[in-house]
Amino acid sequence: MAGKKTKKNRLTLLFVLVVFVGTTYFFNWYFTRPSFVHYPAFGINMPTSYAIHGIDVSKYQKTIGWRLVKEMEIDGIKVDFVFMKATEGLSSVDNQFSRNWTLAEKHEVTRGAYHFFIAGKSGKAQAENFIKTVRLKKGDLPPVLDVEQTFGVKKDVLQKQVAEWIAVVEKKYGVRPIIYTNASFYETLLAGKFEAYPLWVAHYLQKDRPRINRSWKFWQHSETGRVNGIDAFVDFNVFNGNSIDFENLLVK
Repeated sequence: MAGKKTKKNRLTLLFVLVVFVGTTYFFNWYFTRPSFVHYPAFGINMPTSYAIHGIDVSKYQKTIGWRLVKEMEIDGIKVDFVFMKATEGLSSVDNQFSRNWTLAEKHEVTRGAYHFFIAGKSGKAQAENFIKTVRLKKGDLPPVLDVEQTFGVKKDVLQKQVAEWIAVVEKKYGVRPIIYTNASFYETLLAGKFEAYPLWVAHYLQKDRPRINRSWKFWQHSETGRVNGIDAFVDFNVFNGNSIDFENLLVK
């Protein structure tokens, strides 16, 4: 009987050892697996831990073939959304905006529009330029304020003008605008004033996420991507959340 008991204990010990080694291997693989995988078709490393990917475009991407953009899909990664430049400053309108806005909707790519902010100019007047140009519909992304340069304007003046733009646009569309900027600009010049608004942050060459001390909705992780139908480099972004979170963000 003593021999049988010893054999049983050895089998139990072997089983426990196999389970332990297997579990350890799985956790080591899971937590050390690459968060970025290189996709030759996109020309960049893609953060595969995010499910919803998108791009942003302007006149610099020239005439875009939106059918090809919509059809491109590699290992489940596709262009789920696009932000496009609409306006700049007091009166400028991107010369590709109207075409991009119409064709993105036609090809069922979730779309959003942004305004490039010129610090030192009236926030209210810049908001009016955006409003007269952009007609948001149900299912569109909220309006975006792209603020990334001071143009020599002091911090308190910049914040006041940004707040003016946001207030006018939020009242018009009934949705909180998204602020786009880079991580350093936000933390140096905007932090503490606009935490109630969704953030789209640019921060390149990061492993897992942008390094910023607040919550964020979108991360622009590369400016050198490639997409079928676009004959130029394009910025790539991810959404920080699942499909339900994404739907909840859209204009109702």
